[in-house]
Amino acid sequence: MDGIVQSSEGGAMAGSVYKVIEVIGTSDKSWEEAAKMAVEEAASHLEDLRVAEIVQLDMHMVDNKVAAYRAKVKVSFKYHRDA
Repeated sequence: MDGIVQSSEGGAMAGSVYKVIEVIGTSDKSWEEAAKMAVEEAASHLEDLRVAEIVQLDMHMVDNKVAAYRAKVKVSFKYHRDA
């Protein structure tokens, strides 16, 4: 998913273009840890991360018990055109 990221005041960040991707993190402990893992993994492969937005939280169940927490996260990063 591509897009322009809005500033906290609602206006577009002038003079910049941002790319938005979705990543899913998992954890056997919490949604917070799942979201953190998703962002940290994205950060290890991308530069200039700017905003992370949690889009969806869910759980994976096994034998009627929670086996994993999952967090779908939109991550935006500054788009750098190839030279």
